[in-house]
Amino acid sequence: MHEAIARLRAEGLARIDQAATNEALEAVRLALLGRKGELTRLLRGLVDLEPAQRPAVGAALNELKLEFGAALGRRQSELAEHHTAAAVCDLTLPGLPPVVLGTAHPLPSVLEEICDIFYGMGYDRDEGPEVELEYYNFTALNFPPDHPARDLQDTFFLGTDILLRTQTSPVQVRTMERRSPPLAYVFPGRVYRNENADASHSSEFFQIEGLRVDRDISLVDLRETVAAFVGSFFGGERPTRFRPHYFPFTEPSVEVDMQCMKCGGRGCGICGQSGWLEIMGAGMVHPNVFKAVGYPDDAYTGFAFGMGIDRLAMLKYGIDDIRLFYENDLRFLRQFRGVL
Repeated sequence: MHEAIARLRAEGLARIDQAATNEALEAVRLALLGRKGELTRLLRGLVDLEPAQRPAVGAALNELKLEFGAALGRRQSELAEHHTAAAVCDLTLPGLPPVVLGTAHPLPSVLEEICDIFYGMGYDRDEGPEVELEYYNFTALNFPPDHPARDLQDTFFLGTDILLRTQTSPVQVRTMERRSPPLAYVFPGRVYRNENADASHSSEFFQIEGLRVDRDISLVDLRETVAAFVGSFFGGERPTRFRPHYFPFTEPSVEVDMQCMKCGGRGCGICGQSGWLEIMGAGMVHPNVFKAVGYPDDAYTGFAFGMGIDRLAMLKYGIDDIRLFYENDLRFLRQFRGVL
């Protein structure tokens, strides 16, 4: 019996190694281990042996069964790998259609480009919730109780004091509550306002806020920061100007304009014949905001600024309708392949 087992082992392993297809390998498996297979017949022949011989022969047959099973598994894996390699390298297969590569959406690409510019100036980045408390969105930012921005026509309220944030400025407050000066941060994110959509307005859009707080920060520092950003983002020397304005959370407050890229300041349809394009609101952080976050009186000063990422992208790439960013029209998005 031991000779028969040794012969079956040698022959069986050779037949497994020689199987060239999955079908041939299955035929070998059935011939060896099937109900009428050669190893099965030897196992059934144990009853004809002397009782003293059965344990050793049975153990040898079970060992051979396991060996055959392992060899069959290895050969099956080898055939699968060979089939995959052959399929990849088969030059007779029909060619694939041209692969159309995707491209990054312009808005998140512009957002990251802006953040990278401020990283280079030493700014860090922080983010906050889009569903915000009225306290952080308005009260802590020095909005009076009767301010028009609190009205339902401007804000999406989800409850008595819960809303969709109308600006990323609440993240400034949350960051200052957790950290002490000196600090310099940008806060990008999506914001929501109850407005009718048109070529220049949307009910949801992207915004980025900036904040720098330290001792002896002045409006001069703000102006230098704005000039450095505009030059990096739009390229070249771009004249800017500050116009007095009002924001509840800054004092003094300014609107920042950049010389029109289309006409070079001469006046055209893009800039409304003024020669200037509004790009952001800014100002020195109001003392009441510092008071809300617990900063000591007269210990620190700081500036803040806010920009619409959608508007900056429109200016940079000459897009005249903000709605194009949100319509997922591939004809529009493919224009940015190789640009972003």
